[in-house]
Amino acid sequence: MTAPEVGQSRQVLNIGMIGLDTSHVLAFMKLLHDKNDPWHVPGGKVVAAYPGGSPDFPSSISKVSEYTATLREEYGVRIVDSPEEVAEASDAVLLHSVDGRVHLPQFRRIAGYGKPVFIDKPFAVSSADAREIVRLAEAHRVPLMSASSLRYAKALQDAIGSGGKSPVIGADACGPMALEPTQPGLFWYGIHAAEMLYAVMGEGCVQVTAVTSDDHDVAAGLWSDGRIGVIRGNRKGNGSFGVAIHREKGIDWVYAQSDPKPKYASLLEVILDMFRTGVPPLPASETLEVIRFLEAANESRKTGRTVYLDKTASKAGEAS
Repeated sequence: MTAPEVGQSRQVLNIGMIGLDTSHVLAFMKLLHDKNDPWHVPGGKVVAAYPGGSPDFPSSISKVSEYTATLREEYGVRIVDSPEEVAEASDAVLLHSVDGRVHLPQFRRIAGYGKPVFIDKPFAVSSADAREIVRLAEAHRVPLMSASSLRYAKALQDAIGSGGKSPVIGADACGPMALEPTQPGLFWYGIHAAEMLYAVMGEGCVQVTAVTSDDHDVAAGLWSDGRIGVIRGNRKGNGSFGVAIHREKGIDWVYAQSDPKPKYASLLEVILDMFRTGVPPLPASETLEVIRFLEAANESRKTGRTVYLDKTASKAGEAS
């Protein structure tokens, strides 16, 4: 099966899934396939899936058998033996693997098919892997996007897009920040706060300084225009996500889960639009910067030093 031409698609897209080891799989399946769901997202059906799973990652491998059986028995999805078979059978691919370490090797195996691909969070767990994924996508002309569902939470998008607002001068994003040994530092859950922060601030961070304790993390970024953006996370059981959007006139306080529309439905609508049009909703440069922001935050929380996103600038600062 060849990739659909940009701007054209059949009425219903055949979608493939790679990585049946995250709750996102079942959430997406229900939204796509259950027409009685009040938040049903029409336009796609999952036809093939590769289970995957990381043996050294309990949260991953423990879900694979159950989720594979659910897709096969409840939804009639064909379970295949390789990522390549998924790409061959599909118009577009949801690369859901919960382990960010495997995203590059899995994407490398399907990039040559030229199909649109969504890579679930975290896009990668190093900026080197992230850059290589983008390079492969560009080389094979693959429409590509990655995002946390929190970026597209309706309450946040409404606050960002509401008319008549004064310019944004900064933002503070917060949420739970559990740590996972296989996913370095803040990549596991810090990705959510970072994605919300970048949804508000956009690109342009030049340096990051982090403070960490057993129960909390804070990473403050300085943007090239002088604005400051902050992510704050806790490991005290507070699972709420929110953003304070600082404007020249006033502050918007956003509780990301306040709207009844599921964040996965909002994200899936954006994904399907990219699958149909071939046009990613975000520039690759922003996705790369989010990963580098977290990488710099990880380095700063270890050393206590300010870390430049441009590694050349960082080395120059050390020499001065």
